[in-house]
Amino acid sequence: MILIDNTCISDDVAEKFFVCNLDKCKGACCVEGDMGAPLEGDEPAILDRIYKDIKPYLSPEGIRVIEQKGGYESDETGGFVTTTVAGRECVYATWDNRGILKCGIEEAYNDGKVDWKKPISCHLYPIRVTKYESFHALNYDRWPICSPACGLGEQLNVPIYKFVREALVRAYGEEWYGRLSKAIEEKSDV
Repeated sequence: MILIDNTCISDDVAEKFFVCNLDKCKGACCVEGDMGAPLEGDEPAILDRIYKDIKPYLSPEGIRVIEQKGGYESDETGGFVTTTVAGRECVYATWDNRGILKCGIEEAYNDGKVDWKKPISCHLYPIRVTKYESFHALNYDRWPICSPACGLGEQLNVPIYKFVREALVRAYGEEWYGRLSKAIEEKSDV
């Protein structure tokens, strides 16, 4: 376990390997599970603000659900999650011509249409953050649908914390990430 400020990082984040392998999993994390993606603080308001700009990137089914039910809904903990299409894929997910689910928000971001990449919970995946009163616990979320990502990460020698570097910096800052990297390197030198 690694402790940095108010974060507690599981050793798995440093020791396990991961690189998304969309050719194998087809973006299953956007469709599997019991609800949509968890949303943080102001993320529902951001989704409302950018909707008109991301709408051209969404599926007809996703648009229909958003316009009927909204782009997010309450979860059982009092927070919000993205709405899903018939209890399946996230309303912001869209199928490409190879049958792979991609994030319409991220596609719009990549095209410079919006200034927000996607919900931080999606960006951090396979790390899941549990927020307690005085600290955040960062854990590796093991899921069988991600087995190809584990294999590719191992083949390419990319540990989880390096795979999600951009998201960790987005969530906790560059200085925090530098401290994490240093702590991991020092731990592996022992």
